[in-house]
Amino acid sequence: MKRPRVDARVAVGLSVLVVAALAAVSSPDVVLAHATWLAADPVRLAAATLVLAVVRPFLAWPTTLLAVVVGFGFGLPGLPFALCLIVLTSVPPFLFAKRYGRTGRLAAAGESFVERTGDLRSVVASRLVPAPSDVVSVGAGVAGVRLRWFALGTAIGEAPWAVAGVLAGASAETLAAGDVAGAIDARVVVVAGLVASVLLVPVAYEWYGERTDAEADGDAA
Repeated sequence: MKRPRVDARVAVGLSVLVVAALAAVSSPDVVLAHATWLAADPVRLAAATLVLAVVRPFLAWPTTLLAVVVGFGFGLPGLPFALCLIVLTSVPPFLFAKRYGRTGRLAAAGESFVERTGDLRSVVASRLVPAPSDVVSVGAGVAGVRLRWFALGTAIGEAPWAVAGVLAGASAETLAAGDVAGAIDARVVVVAGLVASVLLVPVAYEWYGERTDAEADGDAA
């Protein structure tokens, strides 16, 4: 009965090592350096970004890279395509975590949080927080979020980052600098963080109220 759990841990551990190794020997700069060549042909750019969306989780590259490249080639009209790519590239880590990571206290805590917050709101709020995208995807998978709500929540929560990435990609300076993380305006980070707080504060307040009431009942007993 315990063997599947061991196998799951081994699979997760090996996957983390592989991703870390690939990330260490690769860089998003490779893509940015060829952005001009890719953008010269819209079909080539679309195909390349689709392939990039599929392999990106194995390279641990930021999802914003997709929006930056799409923005460079298609401009703001490419926003819907960029957002679809971001959702697509977020699914593999989510499914992997949902399949192999739903054991232990972390999974129980995640499930409790999602049960209290709701699948959609928990994903949207987590996406708005300026945290690594794959960490959020894995967390949602471990917590048992349903796929349809994960996809919708990712599309909504990643929208500000996609817009910022597309707009940054349209700037030649962004491609010249090769700085994906620095392409995001600090004001976007602040506003997104505030919106995430607005979504989560009512849940935190409700949890605090229930805990206070429970402690009061315990003292009265």
